[in-house]
Amino acid sequence: MPVDQHSDPSGNLPGNPFEDRLSAALHEAGGTFDTDRAALAAGGAVRGRRRQLLRRTAVLGGAAGIALVGVGGALLVPWGGKPDPQPTSVAAKPRPTKATATPGPFSGDDMIRTLETLLPEGKFTKQQARGTDDSQLPPYATVVYDDGKGASAISVGVSRIQPGSDEARQTIQCPDKVFIPSDGCATTRLADGSGVMVHRGYEYPDKRVDTKLWRAELITPTGQHVSVQEWNAAAEKDAPVTRPEPALSVDQLKQLAAAKEWREIADTLPAPRPAATPTAPAGDGKALVRTFTSLLPKGLKVVDHSGEDTEYGYLVVDDGKGPSFVQINVQPDMSDVAGDLFDADSETLADGTRIATHQGPGEKGGSGVVMWTVDTMRADGRRVVISAFNAASQITDANRSTPALTMKQLREIALSPQWLKLG
Repeated sequence: MPVDQHSDPSGNLPGNPFEDRLSAALHEAGGTFDTDRAALAAGGAVRGRRRQLLRRTAVLGGAAGIALVGVGGALLVPWGGKPDPQPTSVAAKPRPTKATATPGPFSGDDMIRTLETLLPEGKFTKQQARGTDDSQLPPYATVVYDDGKGASAISVGVSRIQPGSDEARQTIQCPDKVFIPSDGCATTRLADGSGVMVHRGYEYPDKRVDTKLWRAELITPTGQHVSVQEWNAAAEKDAPVTRPEPALSVDQLKQLAAAKEWREIADTLPAPRPAATPTAPAGDGKALVRTFTSLLPKGLKVVDHSGEDTEYGYLVVDDGKGPSFVQINVQPDMSDVAGDLFDADSETLADGTRIATHQGPGEKGGSGVVMWTVDTMRADGRRVVISAFNAASQITDANRSTPALTMKQLREIALSPQWLKLG
């Protein structure tokens, strides 16, 4: 989900799925999300999926440290507080080695020296860092590295995650290419049991500029988390591209993330909180996709589909006129936000089901994309909202004049009694 990691007051970021920030606003901000009814009707993914998306797109935003996408695209840091943009000097007196049984705090200078030591020979500039002595923010280091073939910004962040948790698993899970396009992604298991994901993507999912962002996320069996990012420019954004690809190859990126020095630093951080007892899923994600597929009109071929989310799913269908992205949310207990989604002009059926429709431009920035939406809510608060697009995804340009499904067909799918069987 899919997502972009940059702060944008508008919240209309390519790759930052609208349904996630809408759901977050409705359920975590008490319905205070300020937007128009058309936008409200267009979105609404599950609360659990938002958490999954945040963790899959955890990134190191330069001097801001490890950051997660928040509502409206704002940056959130795991331990609260505000990012510290001040650079740390690397001219300080060298510290003694940390190869002891009880390692002490690591300064920002230590972080930079460690990063520069682990990188191939080259020129380093614009060093910034934060050490482990900050109780609110995790340590990081970022430098601009030049191996003679062009400047490349490289950042490393270190933290700890509860081992074996959903958070740990999702951190090294490749994101769905429908939401976050890439030139490749793979998750591998190292000899010591650590899992590492290497994702070769772009600074902006819509590829509005040629800035590439490659990252490696490593989780050890004991929950040490190392996040490495690199760009083919001297800064993550608003800087000209200086080389075709980032400086480190996929193997070098993986080796940097796996360096034992980062694990020693991670061991000085506070222990992660125990994972909360997982709640039983609201339904079967596979069943959701099966039900969605079974309700499609005849003549549509499914060329792609979502994974196993229990309340959100998508299909990419083709009627012979080009692929069309169709997404659905099936959410229980949404009565508390009915007033935000429906008004006096909304249709109400005899059984109390309310219906709102919307046809307008897409939310993610793809050229010429339109979005057709039918939003329904049963009397018991069960919400089924479906949207179709005239493009293969929300972040790609339109490839057909209209979506593959009509508004009438979307309405029939949303009102199907089959959704009541999902639990």
